[in-house]
Amino acid sequence: MGKKHYRNFDGYYVGRKPVRRKKKKPVILLFLAAVLILGLLGTGIFAIVKSGGKKDGTQDKADNPETVLAEEDSEEAETLEEPEQEETEEPEEEIPEKELSPEVASFAVGYEVNSTAGTSEIVSEDVISENAVLIDVDKGEIIAKKSADTRICPASMTKILTLLVAAEHVENLDDTFTITRDITDYSFSNGCSIVGFDVDEVVTVRDLMYGTILPSGADAGIALATYVAGSHEAFVDMMNDKLEELGLSDTAHFTNCVGIYDEDHYCTLTDMAMILKAAVENDLAREILSAHTYTTSQTEQHPEGITISNWFLRRIEDKETNSTVMCAKTGFVNQSGCCAASYAVTNNGGHYICVSANAWSSWRCIYDQVDIYSTYLT
Repeated sequence: MGKKHYRNFDGYYVGRKPVRRKKKKPVILLFLAAVLILGLLGTGIFAIVKSGGKKDGTQDKADNPETVLAEEDSEEAETLEEPEQEETEEPEEEIPEKELSPEVASFAVGYEVNSTAGTSEIVSEDVISENAVLIDVDKGEIIAKKSADTRICPASMTKILTLLVAAEHVENLDDTFTITRDITDYSFSNGCSIVGFDVDEVVTVRDLMYGTILPSGADAGIALATYVAGSHEAFVDMMNDKLEELGLSDTAHFTNCVGIYDEDHYCTLTDMAMILKAAVENDLAREILSAHTYTTSQTEQHPEGITISNWFLRRIEDKETNSTVMCAKTGFVNQSGCCAASYAVTNNGGHYICVSANAWSSWRCIYDQVDIYSTYLT
């Protein structure tokens, strides 16, 4: 007979049917079961004792894990939370007022002037300029005017603001700047007056500032703007920011730093008077605007320097104005004729600014201001 095959749960076996032995249950399992039962009984007894033996079916908050976790988070937050303090308003930082030198300490605060009942209209036939204004700087009042709120191109009077912005940002007057071909080309192509600096000439910042005002040099003005702001365009943005700071941006806007005519380059005579007031309040700007002559530093191209002068100041100083004209800047473009802005101090210590435009010659511009000063100042 062939061998029988027996199959059990492990597989197939050949031969005699194996005898399955009963396995003894390990004693260890019984021991663990007993420990588990005792542990459960102990936990239940502990919970009853802790709850005070409650048998009313209510759930203790300790039985709810979510409640426990929420409470622990709350306790932790309370621990970390700083004690509440009464809110106190921090005092605003006081910005110190700009200290003015004794020369301008009596000036009215701000850059707004008003006509009064005593304001006169300039009707004299001796004043040929189509636009003019005389302002008492100490009172902030217009003394006399003639189409003072008419928009004009300020021409080279623009350079007063150029000087002011530069004076507020220059830190070292002895620092140097190299004149570039672009600067000289710009001045030449626009027919501007110049100091006479050459390409690659290394000049001081001080020379640029005096050169911008005294001979109204566009080469100096563009160089100064580039030195301060990195480019002419960036400097013009600074100029318009200054107009906004002075409260003049509604009626004044500049597109260049030297006064070349542009439809978007404009201001009123009262605007220009306030620009000059701000410049006179700046010690450095006032010093430069009051210089009659100046000689630039010695350079390779100009071993003896270049002697420059303020044409307006030199020609008005011997005229009778019932005052001393301390600062001035002229300008000219065809659209605004000959114009000028000047600052005068009377014999009794009064401070005045006169601005005029649209005269047919530079000499006529000077005589118009002489007539205005002598008529209204005593």
